[in-house]
Amino acid sequence: MQFSVETTGNIDRKMTVAVPAQQIDQEVEKRLKGMAGRVKIDGFRPGKVPFAVVKKRYADSVRYEVVEKLLGSSFQDAANQEKLRVAGLPDIDLKTMEAGKDLEFVASFQVYPDVVIAGVETLSITRPVADIADADLDKMIDVIRKQNQEWNDVERAAAVGDMVKVDFDGSVEGEAFEGGAAEDYSVELGAGRMLKDFEEGLVGMKAGDEKTIDVAFPDTYHAENLKGKTAQFKLTLKQVRESVLPEVNADFINKFGLEGASVEEFRAEIKKNMQRELDNAIKTQLKQQVMDGLADLHAIDIPNALIKDEIRYVREEFSQNTGSKADNIPDELFAPQAERRVKLGLIVGEVIRQHSLQRDPARVEAMLETVAATYEDPQELKNYYRSNRQAMQTIEAAVMEEMIVDWVMEKATVTDEPRNFDSIMNPNKPEQAQA
Repeated sequence: MQFSVETTGNIDRKMTVAVPAQQIDQEVEKRLKGMAGRVKIDGFRPGKVPFAVVKKRYADSVRYEVVEKLLGSSFQDAANQEKLRVAGLPDIDLKTMEAGKDLEFVASFQVYPDVVIAGVETLSITRPVADIADADLDKMIDVIRKQNQEWNDVERAAAVGDMVKVDFDGSVEGEAFEGGAAEDYSVELGAGRMLKDFEEGLVGMKAGDEKTIDVAFPDTYHAENLKGKTAQFKLTLKQVRESVLPEVNADFINKFGLEGASVEEFRAEIKKNMQRELDNAIKTQLKQQVMDGLADLHAIDIPNALIKDEIRYVREEFSQNTGSKADNIPDELFAPQAERRVKLGLIVGEVIRQHSLQRDPARVEAMLETVAATYEDPQELKNYYRSNRQAMQTIEAAVMEEMIVDWVMEKATVTDEPRNFDSIMNPNKPEQAQA
């Protein structure tokens, strides 16, 4: 076999390969002889078909099989000799494959890029720090109380925070529209689950009241036929209920599996859970900064085959997370996320290789403990992970990511930024000024 490799771009290569005709003919002859004792052809007894007949009948198909195999094996042999890290399958341009002639083809392909780790000392990382104040704890307990609230009937007018039951019948320019009518429909006023005009129109009504209101649909409304339109809704209020929050007492505490615990012990348990969530949120934000920093520091040519493969994974995750099929969504919409993942994977892999980072069993165990602590039966979850290699690999991968973050932060400039609990847990929500 003869071959030559041409560099056509940073990661693009073109390989020209010639396989001697004699090598192909010998392999074809060998396969045909192996078939002679097995083939069945009308007019001949099994095992007695003349070789000339076998060759005439099967030579073309056998040659095709041989050539197909040689295309892959000869390309791989040449790539190995040149120590090329091929990314994906090559595009093959077959020049000749005629019997008695050398097999010639040109393979166009891409190789993995050489990743040179840039100086991470130039990165600046902001580390959010916060204490859980009594006010944060009180707020969290109020959230838990609200999750367990009860609703009691009242005879007064409906106010924000109440739950109302209403019949409504909507129309636009006198025409009814799909989804515009319902009976005994429950609305929590102020929750923002209905259009603002609709909820505000219910405020002040009592059970038995009727009225008609105008409701403006925004230009961004999901239904095309209602965008920017104003509908008229006839309302009949049937029930008003107010929220009653449970007291933090023994009965309430027992609901959370803390039988016999005092209020102080209950608060301590809630605070412990909040601290775990806070620590995880800080880790997530630090990881995001580190990975963004690594991505920005490195300009890498990404092989198309790797991006294509990753797009498939991103599409599958989208389908799982949304519960809807993504087959008709163009690849271009998933490409930026896929390319970033591949890029970071190449960078992280090179950091691990260059600095001989080894998975720390103690950290793997600690992370498994942390994950299991959020479940009702921690031991059962740990047993599951330890008996499921694929599941355990997710824990190990997360530990390696933490080690990469630690490695970067040891070298980067890290500045602590005092924050409050709510701003860290809800980073997209504007932070309230503290008194």
